[in-house]
Amino acid sequence: MRILYVHSTLVPPPTDVDIDRFFLLSDHLEGDVLQPIWFRTPEEVEARFGPGSYPVHTVGKFRYHWFLIPDRNISGRLAIFRFILRKGRELYKERRFQCIVAYSHQTTGLMAGLVKLLTGTRLVIEIASTPQNSYITDAPNPGLASYAKRLYSDICLHLSVFLADRCHYLFPKQLNYYPFLRSAKNSVFHEFVPVSKIDRVVESKTDEGAKPEQLYVLQVGAPWYLKGVDVLIKAFAEVAPEFPNVTLKLLGFYPGQEALLELTRNAPQVEVLRARPNPETLEIVKRAAIMATPSRTEGLPRVIMEAMAAALPVIASDVGGIPSLVHDGENGYLIPIGDHHALALRLRQLLSDAPLRRRMGDAGYVRAHNELNEQAYVRGFTRMIADTIGPGQDPQ
Repeated sequence: MRILYVHSTLVPPPTDVDIDRFFLLSDHLEGDVLQPIWFRTPEEVEARFGPGSYPVHTVGKFRYHWFLIPDRNISGRLAIFRFILRKGRELYKERRFQCIVAYSHQTTGLMAGLVKLLTGTRLVIEIASTPQNSYITDAPNPGLASYAKRLYSDICLHLSVFLADRCHYLFPKQLNYYPFLRSAKNSVFHEFVPVSKIDRVVESKTDEGAKPEQLYVLQVGAPWYLKGVDVLIKAFAEVAPEFPNVTLKLLGFYPGQEALLELTRNAPQVEVLRARPNPETLEIVKRAAIMATPSRTEGLPRVIMEAMAAALPVIASDVGGIPSLVHDGENGYLIPIGDHHALALRLRQLLSDAPLRRRMGDAGYVRAHNELNEQAYVRGFTRMIADTIGPGQDPQ
């Protein structure tokens, strides 16, 4: 089965093919990936992926077609959309693909829909978020601009789903907020996370009479308000005096972080870390005691899957697809959105009980490595393409 995958992120794929999902999908599928990328020159691409990797880079049975982004403004975005239409038609004429998959319900999804109409190919739209909360949970007191963006997102969502033959949901009933979309055909499976490559770090034990071990609670992600960092800071402030050996580490790219820094000004046990590449982030994840994700909205957070794979207990909001990952009382705790008192209670329970942390971490570890691994993703994705194409389709 041959597919065209249309990406919306500008983040480069991994250089290690063992954690590149298209390399793993090559056992069952082949095709092309339209990949906008934040590099500005071909030399930057080849410095990362090797000589000859621009303009096309082959991984397994897939080819990445790079589109460099000199500017990340509106003109740069429009150039991406023109690239999708032009390159999609060009690749179809070169060798027909049977299915298009778009990682976005917004403009990228609409462009993929146009390629579908021009080529007569089947289309899958991946729903990567909880759309009804788009933009209006990014910052306190959302203004008209935020609601206008949410309206645009909703319009794109309806058009994309109507054009699609199937949707990829991250959790059941992901679009139930929208009455006209509840009957959309869908396949439900998790995002790709190379959980088998994430080392388990067992929390060390402290000898009787020794100085208490230095521990930290970790939050990863941005924007800070959407991720509920302010809620976490308030909760941690309640428990910090009881645990002088514990710090809170906040890791993410935080534009406009003045308000966040103000919240941490008189909190010596709180540390704000700069955003960094995923391998470096995983090293920080693996050494944490607890992963906290008190988000105001979510799809299915990769960081929670990574934390589970590293045997960390998780405290997270009961929102979006999080309850399908965090089973309350089993591998972590669920809390109501914005409830810093409930979050403080769960932090206190876990920080004061190392066996409980280990027990919950073990439960998450088993679930991540048995149910959320790379093989499960490949099976889900391949089955989704087969169900979309249907029987009797010409593979050429």
